[in-house]
Amino acid sequence: MKNTRVIFGDRVAKEGKLRLGCSAAIFDQRREKLLLTRRADNEQWCLPGGAVEAGESVSEACAREVWEETGLRVQITRLTGVYSDPDKLVVYPDGHKAQIIALSFEAAIVGGEPGLSNETTEWGYFSLEEIANLEMLAGHLERIRDMFSGQVAAFIK
Repeated sequence: MKNTRVIFGDRVAKEGKLRLGCSAAIFDQRREKLLLTRRADNEQWCLPGGAVEAGESVSEACAREVWEETGLRVQITRLTGVYSDPDKLVVYPDGHKAQIIALSFEAAIVGGEPGLSNETTEWGYFSLEEIANLEMLAGHLERIRDMFSGQVAAFIK
Protein backbone atom coordinates (compact mmCIF):
# COMPACT_ATOMS: atom_id res chain seq x y z
CA MET A 1 0.00 0.00 0.00
CA LYS A 2 3.03 2.29 -0.15
CA ASN A 3 1.88 3.70 -3.47
CA THR A 4 -1.82 3.74 -2.66
CA ARG A 5 -3.37 7.04 -3.67
CA VAL A 6 -6.52 8.75 -2.49
CA ILE A 7 -8.42 10.91 -4.98
CA PHE A 8 -11.03 13.41 -3.82
CA GLY A 9 -13.78 14.82 -6.02
CA ASP A 10 -17.52 15.08 -6.43
CA ARG A 11 -18.84 11.47 -6.35
CA VAL A 12 -15.46 10.20 -7.61
CA ALA A 13 -15.99 6.89 -5.73
CA LYS A 14 -18.44 5.79 -8.44
CA GLU A 15 -15.35 4.89 -10.48
CA GLY A 16 -14.46 2.12 -8.00
CA LYS A 17 -15.95 -0.97 -6.44
CA LEU A 18 -17.27 -1.10 -2.89
CA ARG A 19 -14.89 -2.49 -0.27
CA LEU A 20 -16.17 -3.26 3.23
CA GLY A 21 -13.77 -2.82 6.11
CA CYS A 22 -13.81 -2.46 9.87
CA SER A 23 -11.68 -1.00 12.63
CA ALA A 24 -11.57 -1.32 16.40
CA ALA A 25 -11.22 1.34 19.06
CA ILE A 26 -9.57 -0.17 22.13
CA PHE A 27 -9.21 2.31 24.98
CA ASP A 28 -6.89 2.05 27.97
CA GLN A 29 -8.51 1.46 31.36
CA ARG A 30 -9.00 5.19 32.02
CA ARG A 31 -10.42 5.79 28.51
CA GLU A 32 -7.81 8.49 27.95
CA LYS A 33 -5.73 6.72 25.30
CA LEU A 34 -6.48 4.58 22.27
CA LEU A 35 -4.55 1.59 20.92
CA LEU A 36 -2.95 2.23 17.53
CA THR A 37 -0.70 0.12 15.33
CA ARG A 38 1.92 1.18 12.83
CA ARG A 39 1.53 -0.52 9.47
CA ALA A 40 4.48 -2.40 7.97
CA ASP A 41 3.53 -1.55 4.38
CA ASN A 42 3.40 2.26 4.59
CA GLU A 43 4.62 3.10 8.12
CA GLN A 44 1.41 4.99 8.94
CA TRP A 45 -0.45 4.70 12.23
CA CYS A 46 -4.02 3.38 12.31
CA LEU A 47 -6.70 1.68 14.31
CA PRO A 48 -6.40 -2.11 14.11
CA GLY A 49 -8.70 -3.44 11.42
CA GLY A 50 -9.06 -4.49 7.82
CA ALA A 51 -11.29 -6.03 5.18
CA VAL A 52 -14.33 -8.17 5.88
CA GLU A 53 -14.04 -11.56 4.20
CA ALA A 54 -16.91 -13.53 2.67
CA GLY A 55 -18.49 -15.91 5.17
CA GLU A 56 -17.84 -13.88 8.31
CA SER A 57 -19.85 -11.29 10.19
CA VAL A 58 -18.48 -7.76 10.60
CA SER A 59 -17.87 -8.34 14.31
CA GLU A 60 -15.98 -11.57 13.52
CA ALA A 61 -13.93 -9.73 10.90
CA CYS A 62 -13.06 -6.95 13.31
CA ALA A 63 -12.05 -9.36 16.08
CA ARG A 64 -9.99 -11.43 13.59
CA GLU A 65 -8.18 -8.36 12.28
CA VAL A 66 -7.34 -7.19 15.81
CA TRP A 67 -5.98 -10.67 16.65
CA GLU A 68 -3.91 -10.84 13.45
CA GLU A 69 -2.42 -7.38 13.93
CA THR A 70 -1.97 -7.19 17.72
CA GLY A 71 -2.22 -10.64 19.33
CA LEU A 72 -5.18 -9.42 21.40
CA ARG A 73 -8.51 -11.20 21.68
CA VAL A 74 -11.37 -8.73 21.77
CA GLN A 75 -15.11 -8.64 22.16
CA ILE A 76 -16.92 -6.07 20.02
CA THR A 77 -19.04 -3.95 22.37
CA ARG A 78 -20.71 -1.39 20.12
CA LEU A 79 -20.85 0.21 16.70
CA THR A 80 -19.34 3.70 16.83
CA GLY A 81 -19.54 4.79 13.21
CA VAL A 82 -20.22 4.06 9.57
CA TYR A 83 -18.01 5.92 7.09
CA SER A 84 -18.76 5.88 3.35
CA ASP A 85 -17.45 9.06 1.72
CA PRO A 86 -18.63 9.04 -1.94
CA ASP A 87 -16.18 11.86 -2.70
CA LYS A 88 -13.11 9.72 -1.90
CA LEU A 89 -11.64 7.03 -4.17
CA VAL A 90 -8.77 4.78 -3.10
CA VAL A 91 -6.48 3.68 -5.94
CA TYR A 92 -4.22 0.73 -5.14
CA PRO A 93 -0.80 0.08 -6.77
CA ASP A 94 -2.32 -2.67 -8.96
CA GLY A 95 -4.83 -0.16 -10.37
CA HIS A 96 -7.79 -1.47 -8.35
CA LYS A 97 -10.12 1.37 -7.31
CA ALA A 98 -12.44 1.28 -4.33
CA GLN A 99 -14.89 3.25 -2.29
CA ILE A 100 -14.23 2.17 1.29
CA ILE A 101 -17.24 1.50 3.49
CA ALA A 102 -15.73 1.40 6.98
CA LEU A 103 -17.52 0.22 10.10
CA SER A 104 -15.94 1.42 13.30
CA PHE A 105 -16.45 -0.48 16.54
CA GLU A 106 -15.44 -0.17 20.15
CA ALA A 107 -13.90 -3.34 21.52
CA ALA A 108 -12.84 -4.72 24.90
CA ILE A 109 -9.79 -6.90 25.43
CA VAL A 110 -10.73 -10.39 26.65
CA GLY A 111 -7.38 -12.16 26.23
CA GLY A 112 -4.03 -12.38 24.53
CA GLU A 113 -0.89 -10.31 24.86
CA PRO A 114 -0.11 -7.24 22.75
CA GLY A 115 2.52 -7.86 20.12
CA LEU A 116 3.57 -7.32 16.53
CA SER A 117 2.78 -9.19 13.32
CA ASN A 118 3.86 -9.21 9.70
CA GLU A 119 1.39 -6.31 9.25
CA THR A 120 2.52 -4.16 12.18
CA THR A 121 5.88 -2.75 13.29
CA GLU A 122 4.80 -0.88 16.43
CA TRP A 123 1.84 -0.48 18.73
CA GLY A 124 0.96 1.81 21.57
CA TYR A 125 -1.71 3.72 23.44
CA PHE A 126 -2.01 7.40 22.49
CA SER A 127 -4.04 10.40 23.63
CA LEU A 128 -5.90 12.50 21.09
CA GLU A 129 -3.23 15.18 21.44
CA GLU A 130 -0.46 12.66 20.73
CA ILE A 131 -2.36 11.21 17.77
CA ALA A 132 -2.57 14.66 16.16
CA ASN A 133 1.23 14.50 15.68
CA LEU A 134 1.33 11.04 14.07
CA GLU A 135 1.28 10.23 10.37
CA MET A 136 -2.14 8.57 10.14
CA LEU A 137 -3.75 6.29 7.57
CA ALA A 138 -6.37 8.17 5.52
CA GLY A 139 -9.73 8.36 7.26
CA HIS A 140 -8.59 7.05 10.63
CA LEU A 141 -8.13 10.44 12.28
CA GLU A 142 -11.80 11.26 11.68
CA ARG A 143 -12.86 7.98 13.30
CA ILE A 144 -10.53 8.59 16.24
CA ARG A 145 -11.86 12.09 16.83
CA ASP A 146 -15.38 10.68 16.76
CA MET A 147 -14.37 8.02 19.33
CA PHE A 148 -13.05 10.66 21.71
CA SER A 149 -16.13 12.90 21.26
CA GLY A 150 -18.15 11.00 23.84
CA GLN A 151 -21.15 10.64 21.54
CA VAL A 152 -23.00 7.42 22.36
CA ALA A 153 -24.94 7.04 19.10
CA ALA A 154 -23.00 5.81 16.08
CA PHE A 155 -21.78 8.39 13.60
CA ILE A 156 -23.16 7.92 10.08
CA LYS A 157 -21.00 9.70 7.51
